[in-house]
Amino acid sequence: QVQLVESGGGLVQAGGSLRLSCAASGRTFSNYVMGWFRQAPGKEREFVAGISRDGGSTYYADFVKGRFTISRDNAKNTGYLQMNSLKPEDTAVYYCAAQDLSRFIVAVTTMFNYWGQGTQVTISS
Repeated sequence: QVQLVESGGGLVQAGGSLRLSCAASGRTFSNYVMGWFRQAPGKEREFVAGISRDGGSTYYADFVKGRFTISRDNAKNTGYLQMNSLKPEDTAVYYCAAQDLSRFIVAVTTMFNYWGQGTQVTISS
């Protein structure tokens, strides 16, 4: 199995940027499709972005298209989420996730079987 640890969260003003990192350990990182999810207080966890095992394919939720970029460096066993033009509604705990259930990016929580502990992202207006 793989262990995931997120970092890079924090407090920024609206319009600012943050870069989240997800460090993986355990089994070979390139064996896993990777995704980012988020959960705001009182809301369900939602898909943000996903990336294929080799990084060649990505998929985004509509509400982050053009603002967020997901990437990965398999040599460093690390995934990233670059977040630009941040809005107060982006405030949430962001989770890194990985799955070896399918080679496809499936944008639902139940298709990801490994999760990090989450990192808080707070956007002030």
